[in-house]
Amino acid sequence: MAKRLFNEFDSVSSKQWKQKIQFDLKGAEYNDTLVWKTNEDILVKPFYHADDLHELPKPSNTKATEWKICQSIFVANTEKSNLKALNSIEKGADSIKFIIPSETVSIEDLLKNIDLNITSIHFELHFLSLNFIKNISTISAKAKIYYHTDIIGNLAKTGNWFNSIKDDFSQFESIVKQTKSFSINLSLYQNAGATITQQLSYALAHANEYLNHIDTSLSNEEKEAIYINFNVSVGSNYFFEIAKLRALRLLWKTLASKYKINTNCHITVTPSIRNKTVYDYNTNMLRTTTECMSAILGGANTIYNLPYDALFHKDNEFGERIARNQLLVLKHESYFDKIDNPTDGAYYIESLTNQLAEKGLELFKDIEKNGGFLKQLKTGTIQRKIKESAAKEQHLFDAGESILLGTNKHANPNDKMKHELEIYPFVKTNQRKTLIEPVIEKRLSETLEQKRLKNEN
Repeated sequence: MAKRLFNEFDSVSSKQWKQKIQFDLKGAEYNDTLVWKTNEDILVKPFYHADDLHELPKPSNTKATEWKICQSIFVANTEKSNLKALNSIEKGADSIKFIIPSETVSIEDLLKNIDLNITSIHFELHFLSLNFIKNISTISAKAKIYYHTDIIGNLAKTGNWFNSIKDDFSQFESIVKQTKSFSINLSLYQNAGATITQQLSYALAHANEYLNHIDTSLSNEEKEAIYINFNVSVGSNYFFEIAKLRALRLLWKTLASKYKINTNCHITVTPSIRNKTVYDYNTNMLRTTTECMSAILGGANTIYNLPYDALFHKDNEFGERIARNQLLVLKHESYFDKIDNPTDGAYYIESLTNQLAEKGLELFKDIEKNGGFLKQLKTGTIQRKIKESAAKEQHLFDAGESILLGTNKHANPNDKMKHELEIYPFVKTNQRKTLIEPVIEKRLSETLEQKRLKNEN
């Protein structure tokens, strides 16, 4: 049993604290002065107390001492990608994510000389192929492999199935049986402007579509072995993002237990692109640092840091090294791997976690009541809700109430970027036929940056 400290002092209730604060305000109203409401419709108070919790929270089962530093590699050339992976591992990465665009990639060559006993591997495939995954499993049978298979995520992002709804779900079922896993691309919703509550509810509803499908097709033993991976993007709302990851685990445990499948999950985190900027781009390093801190404290298993110049430069060794070093500093010099659950028992974070989980669960139930996630994607309801939330956030940014330093606040008029752009940093519009309206990722500063680029001499 934990030893209570300072028993010789009288305890102070939350009511007594509030009375003291009210007295010090000298007539100003407590709620109007110190309490503010977020886009999640959550009231944030100036202090939190044990009285705010209905019961003492149970310890988390996450292990911050074991989080992995990941390097993401797009496989355009197998040999070069293999050498890049080996170099990244030598420089501190202990996890590699390969993004594979086609079935022509040789997995044997890609994994050459990589010690799969100590390096976990993630595969994100831009196609759907059971045979390709079987090939991976054969070559790396004893390795820790994560497969990012998400057919609904592909539909939401592109507006189309890989092949057709029938074929996609048929292959998905076979892949789940083969890999004992599937993935949810939660990053898409965050980068498109969804609120945290929406992200949590969409993650749950998204996963529930899969669970409904495999519930009758898998045996109880197969279901107990299923392992889900959530791909999550984390923004700069520091404490809320910590609470978001914690709430996600709570919600997944609640949903998974209903289907009697593995209640544990793997969370892979990347900093959001929504608040990243082209101008004054070095501030992106400050943003990604605090975002990675939120990820660690929130219980992320694997973290891939976003290079500060990822928006406008092609992949380059310098940007990726800086991004990787940020994580190395956090892990080995800032001691972010010494305590398993550092946020457990923090009244503010525990309160936020509970509120976000409750609101996420409430919205999830509403989605299910109205036909489920897939139906609401097809009717455009999910897209409309995200666009409404994004528009509110955009309005705050345009009005200067939501600030990105160096962009809409304290901008350097002498900062020139027109000749630095190696890749197009804005939303691309391609005219093509889609089954549904895709969910579009868009940064807050895009319109402002386009105006500045146009006006550069």
